[in-house]
Amino acid sequence: MLIDAVQRDGALPDSNHDMGGDIVPDFVARGQAGVYDFKRNVVPGSTDRDRAYWRDVGTIESFFEAHQDLISALPVFNLYNREWPIYSQQLNSPPAKFVRDGRNNVGTAIDSIVSLGCVISGGHLERSVLGPWTVIESGAKVVDSVVFERVTIGANAVIQRAIVDKDVVVAPGATVGVDPDADRNRGFTVTDTGITVVGKGVHVS
Repeated sequence: MLIDAVQRDGALPDSNHDMGGDIVPDFVARGQAGVYDFKRNVVPGSTDRDRAYWRDVGTIESFFEAHQDLISALPVFNLYNREWPIYSQQLNSPPAKFVRDGRNNVGTAIDSIVSLGCVISGGHLERSVLGPWTVIESGAKVVDSVVFERVTIGANAVIQRAIVDKDVVVAPGATVGVDPDADRNRGFTVTDTGITVVGKGVHVS
């Protein structure tokens, strides 16, 4: 039924192709919609702060803010509730590693989530979410960002207030999110709130 609805919506030239704005209203109009009272959902181990968490991630800004929700000391969306575990993707990967570079600079992470297989070698990560198998090299800085898997961030590169998709290579000394006009000129999406988005497999120089 959902596949049919998506295909039907995809054929409409005047649709925004949005789940909440187009597809769900179509179900309502056809009398095929149901309602679930999410606020009455009882989650074992939840608190008043994280109970009934919901965020629509239909925009770049809301997607970014949903990741920021994860990194607070007392997260609004709690990944650490042992009474209600979240069974995420299980990767056969080594633990994350924070090591010194050749100049004895220490790899650091503050207020961040770092996934399996990552190596921070003399670089710095702050208020960010780092996907699996990502490398931050000597002197590089990643701040207020969401970085997907298998990204390489070269020495002394700077990424700030950005979303970086899979398999991106950021060359040594390159920047993302520092100069919005430069980012737009390179073909990156920059939102009105200043979030830069780099697509899959891009080489940033």
